[in-house]
Amino acid sequence: MILADIVVAVASFLLAYYIRNSVEPLAPIQDYALPVVIFIVLWTSCLFFSEMYRSFRLKKISEILFSIYQTTYISFFIFVGVCYLFHITEISRVLVVLMFVNIAGLTAIEKLSMILFLRWLRQKGFNYRNVLVVGTGPRAQRLVHELDGNKDLGFKIIGLLDQDAAMVGRTVAGYPVIDVLSNLPKVTRDHVVDQVFFVVPRSWVGDIEEAVLFLEKLGVRVDVAIDYFNMAIANAKQSEFFGVPFLTFETAPNNFVALFLKRMMDVVLSAAALIILSPLFLLLAFLIRISSKGPVFFVQKRVSMNGRVFNLFKFRTMVEDAEAKLADLQHLNEMKGPAFKMEKDPRITFVGALLRKTSLDELPQFWNVLRGDMSLVGPRPPLPKEVEQYDDWQRRRLSMRPGITCIWQIQGRNRITDFKEWARLDLQYIDNWSLWLDIEILFKTVPAVLLGVGAK
Repeated sequence: MILADIVVAVASFLLAYYIRNSVEPLAPIQDYALPVVIFIVLWTSCLFFSEMYRSFRLKKISEILFSIYQTTYISFFIFVGVCYLFHITEISRVLVVLMFVNIAGLTAIEKLSMILFLRWLRQKGFNYRNVLVVGTGPRAQRLVHELDGNKDLGFKIIGLLDQDAAMVGRTVAGYPVIDVLSNLPKVTRDHVVDQVFFVVPRSWVGDIEEAVLFLEKLGVRVDVAIDYFNMAIANAKQSEFFGVPFLTFETAPNNFVALFLKRMMDVVLSAAALIILSPLFLLLAFLIRISSKGPVFFVQKRVSMNGRVFNLFKFRTMVEDAEAKLADLQHLNEMKGPAFKMEKDPRITFVGALLRKTSLDELPQFWNVLRGDMSLVGPRPPLPKEVEQYDDWQRRRLSMRPGITCIWQIQGRNRITDFKEWARLDLQYIDNWSLWLDIEILFKTVPAVLLGVGAK
């Protein structure tokens, strides 16, 4: 598969070179040796990390296409960054774009052709596995129906095993219960068994250990269903600590490469913003100082990932003793829930009102982003006292690094007066997070801020 992908990568470059060269003559093709080597290494490495070189038997076509899409945009940005760092300037930008467009399309054709060919082979009776299912309950029956309904996956069911001898001879989900679990050694002698699925109740866990150890001696593959908990949101995966296997449930995004790129984007854009906007910072600092007493910056304790506390920086928009006056205004809160919002807050200064309307008071948070306290995109960081009032489901807002903007920011900001709706939008962001979603939110934030949508 790796060799096939290398051939596809070379073909993608040659096709891109031919197209670009037909429009405008390029340098001789041998001058592109180094960029092509980098291109091939990056592409195959990203495919490897996206688990493209694992068994295709159970992979869905949608999963394959998404992996190719993910590999394309990640390797593209890395390739451009490497070319910039090593001053590889002889390669045309149009050529680079064509290379990645070509390789995405050709790789998709390659993988889909391979999947369809292998599935056709299995439907003809080749490359199949003889499998035994231990368990006869609803979960086991669902697995049998799935295996039976997808012949192209190449699983041939021998039969089922149960602990109850009274079940032997009965038909479950269209297949016979051929014996009891304690007779597993006899079953493996009488039948060709390539793989055994254990889909049993939690009460059986202690009883299947001997069977699993026996199959280990034979070298037969064992799969134990561990969907013992009806998790509504979390994704389950197998992990290992110090040689001990664990079943891990995660609800927050955990794609290392994508999260790394998100952090790199935060660092680059926040650093650029701090440098470019520094004259504006000086002007706003001057206006704040001459308009009211108090410091330029307002520093406030906020809550970050999983309860971490950090100092959030904003341009001061209220009078100096605003925090002390909050208790007297609490009954005027326009937000349903723990957050406090008030349209005509008497603590806001004249300059502060302008800053809030234009969201300029948020600019110092680029420093928080650069430090790693925040991200450009993520749920807004709450106050510690607000977190104390959260319902349990609302605390999942804290499972991802907070941000300057999010879905809430582009869908009305202060026009959303119910904190439950605010929290729902944040959880929608977490559950559907991708690097592309961050980019989309950033682009939509700019007009929302410039037009003052929902700002007060």
